[in-house]
Amino acid sequence: MRSYRTLGAWQCAHRLAVVTLLAADRAYLPARAPLLAQLRRAAISVEANIVEGYALGTPGLFRRHLRIALGSAAEVECLLNLAIEVGHLPATTGEELLQATDATIRALFGLVRSRRLQTR
Repeated sequence: MRSYRTLGAWQCAHRLAVVTLLAADRAYLPARAPLLAQLRRAAISVEANIVEGYALGTPGLFRRHLRIALGSAAEVECLLNLAIEVGHLPATTGEELLQATDATIRALFGLVRSRRLQTR
């Protein structure tokens, strides 16, 4: 049985979630809480949807959840740009997170397009 942990898209999404959570913790101030909380939820959702779709065991459901994960990754990108622009995240941190987001989106697109989309 192949594990979701072997998927490059999951590995990218996991890294994105970890670095996003750590950056949000470092940048926390009460005035920033709503935006950072939404950013955290979106980043977690990317990884969680990959795992959920994989666990459902059918290529169709897996592909559906990968598309949901793509939507969440696009949300992360949008929120990161906003957080950088309003000064909630330092530009260097934001750039690192944007690069991780881009890598995740590329990996998800590759997996969605794969003809050999398999779960177990």
